[in-house]
Amino acid sequence: MNILLWTDDLMGRVRIESRLTRAGARMLRRDEFTDAGLVAVDLQARGAVTQIHRIRSARPELHIVAYGPHVDGSAFKAAREAGAGEVVAQGKVVERLLRHMA
Repeated sequence: MNILLWTDDLMGRVRIESRLTRAGARMLRRDEFTDAGLVAVDLQARGAVTQIHRIRSARPELHIVAYGPHVDGSAFKAAREAGAGEVVAQGKVVERLLRHMA
């Protein structure tokens, strides 16, 4: 499965991408969202909510999983309003993405 991971966090990116690629995912660059089968957006990334809205507008059928600190309820709400299909705590994002790959 082609997965786009939208994050500014290098350490988080490495952790998430390594788990997903071991499970068979092909990780995409930000400009390749048109080829994605699944998108994960870090709510702490610059412009995260704007990107969720942009991706949702361009690809209404695409599943978007937003993730962030579990205590940031306002970011979770904004992500849902922008079009994220799921919003999960940061510590659960890999598990959730792996479930979608199955």
